[in-house]
Amino acid sequence: MFQPVGIKKLTNVAVVRHKTHGSRFEIACYKNTVLSYRRGHEKDLDNVLQSSEVYVNVSKGVVARDEELVRAYGTTDRGKICEIILAKGELQVSERERKAESESAFRDAVTTLVEKCVNPGTNRPYPPGMIESALRDIHFSVDPKRSAKQQALEALPKLQEIFPIKRAEMRFAAVVPSAKEESLMAFVRENSGKVETNDLSASEASVTFTMDPSTYRALDKLVKECKGRLEVVTLA
Repeated sequence: MFQPVGIKKLTNVAVVRHKTHGSRFEIACYKNTVLSYRRGHEKDLDNVLQSSEVYVNVSKGVVARDEELVRAYGTTDRGKICEIILAKGELQVSERERKAESESAFRDAVTTLVEKCVNPGTNRPYPPGMIESALRDIHFSVDPKRSAKQQALEALPKLQEIFPIKRAEMRFAAVVPSAKEESLMAFVRENSGKVETNDLSASEASVTFTMDPSTYRALDKLVKECKGRLEVVTLA
């Protein structure tokens, strides 16, 4: 069948639309991949995009012209433009699909808090129903363009205002030269860590301890500066 130049029709697609500089552009994606990409689960664009083309109208197969892309994005690089549209554009979904996706993201947030947080008094996780109820009490909602996991952890301070909850501590295993053992131990003490084992030899110190997960980056930096090794063993 004859198809005019500038017309590339696709079927069974998820459309992401971006309006900028007075124009509308669309990209064609595989269904169920856009949110996965935005949440950081899917990182390969080839698994997200049905086509690397940028469209004016996906359903009609009308492809954007180079001059339109330059005016709107300052480039004709389709790959870069697709990334911009994926990040800033609006996923075109039905109200039913939107509700289902919102509920799924909310459940992901609940699961994250159940797995990564505990009751400070018992050091045990809360049941999902209690976390769900608390999130609704603080009017928590998930931005579909961002990671549900990250948003759940960002909601922790608000949750702490209405009931006792904290991040579960992580168990770390660090190995550093013996001469750097005191630097490591000082860091653990300053961050209220709890040492479980400390095996010191003539050449190195091997320490296992639990500490708040928020200290990970600073701890990793310290261990690297000490020419040591760090392993996250498990949640405590």
